[in-house]
Amino acid sequence: MSINTFLDLEVYQLAHKFAMKIFEITHRFPPEEKYSLTDQIRRSSRSIAVNTAEGWGKRLYVGNFKRHLVDGMGSLEESKSWLLFAKDCNYIAIDIYNQLFAEAEVLGSKLRRLYDNWKDFNT
Repeated sequence: MSINTFLDLEVYQLAHKFAMKIFEITHRFPPEEKYSLTDQIRRSSRSIAVNTAEGWGKRLYVGNFKRHLVDGMGSLEESKSWLLFAKDCNYIAIDIYNQLFAEAEVLGSKLRRLYDNWKDFNT
């Protein structure tokens, strides 16, 4: 399978789905979390996909592409931390937390694999 745009990257597809799931669950968060947990977890989860897309746009410079993947990995870890807060505040059920955390772990593994295996686009 050829990769022609960032939309073809499996990690982008997984990151986008993850962010959309976060968006859906945050609709049930209490109003007082609107500018705190809700906003932060939405931003961090979206940042994973957005950094992947931006890195793809800069892929001619391998260092830039990889830097954006690292930024995405950081945003993923931030999202996992916010998920833990959501669970501990009883905003999400343990099964939802476990499912999303497992998806985050898979996504993180795939991001790391892409980072480790990316070759110079010019060669």
